[in-house]
Amino acid sequence: VEFSLQDRSTDTIAVDLNNRPFRTKDGRLLFRPGGHGALLDNLNTIDGDVIFIKNIDNVVPDRLKQHIYLWKRALAGYLLKIRDRVNGSIRALKKGADENTLQRIEAFCKEYLCLEIPQNLGKAQRIEYIIDHLNRPLRVCGMVRNVKEPGGGPFWIKDPEGNVSLQIVESAQVDMSSEEQRDIFDSSTHFNPVDIVCWVKDWQGNRFDLKKYVDTNAVFITTKSKDGKELKALELPGLWNGGMAYWNSIFIEVPFITFNPVKKVVDLLRENHQ
Repeated sequence: VEFSLQDRSTDTIAVDLNNRPFRTKDGRLLFRPGGHGALLDNLNTIDGDVIFIKNIDNVVPDRLKQHIYLWKRALAGYLLKIRDRVNGSIRALKKGADENTLQRIEAFCKEYLCLEIPQNLGKAQRIEYIIDHLNRPLRVCGMVRNVKEPGGGPFWIKDPEGNVSLQIVESAQVDMSSEEQRDIFDSSTHFNPVDIVCWVKDWQGNRFDLKKYVDTNAVFITTKSKDGKELKALELPGLWNGGMAYWNSIFIEVPFITFNPVKKVVDLLRENHQ
C-alpha cells in the first residue's frame, strides 16, 4: 500500500471579497489547496491499468462489505467489457472498416457511450472522428437513487458548441439563480456517491496524459474564511467533474447500500453504521 499527497504546486491563490490578493496576519499571500481536482496529478502518476476511486467518508462495517465487493467487481467487469469493445473497434477502423462495420461501431458508440457521430462527414472523416473519441480514458461510475444528500449527480450537458455529453455535475457548477437550472438540478433522479472505476491506457497499452482531458474552464469559486475574514477560493476542475470532462463515461445504477456517507458525527447513528 502506498499513499500520495496533494502536490503543493496545485495550490491556488486566495482573494478577498474585492478580488484583491488575500494576505495573512503576517502579510503573506495565502495559497489554498485546489480542491479534489488537484488529485488529477496523483492519478496521472499511478502505474496501473484499472483504478478505483472512492470517497474516504463512504465507509461501512464489516458485515456489509460483501455488498461493496460485489458491486466493485461488477463495475470493474463492465469497464473491461467496454474497454475490449472500444479497443476492438479502434483496431477495426485502423484496418479500414467497410460501411457495415462502420455502422455497427457507430451504433455501439451511441448506445453505450452516448456518442453521436455527425452524419455530414465523409467516411474517412467519420473514421477519424470515431477513433479520436474512442481513444480516450474510460470510466464507469456507480450512481445511487437521489435522496437529497449533498453533492452532485449525473446529467446531460450541452457545451457552447452544441455537443452533448454525460457529466457529473456539482451544485456549485449550477446557476442556482436560474429557476430553470435549479429545477433541473433538483429533479435529478440519481446521485454521485463517487464509486468510479477507470481505465487509463490507450488501445495500444500506452498511458494517457490525463491532463489533456480536462475542461479547464470548469473551475469552482467558493467562499471560505481565514483569521476571521471571508475570502474567495479558487478550486481546480473537480476530479470527477471537469477533471474528467473529456473522458468516455458510463453511468450505472448501483444499490443504495453501497453508499454510506459519514460527513457528520451524527451520520454514525444511521442504521448501516450500527
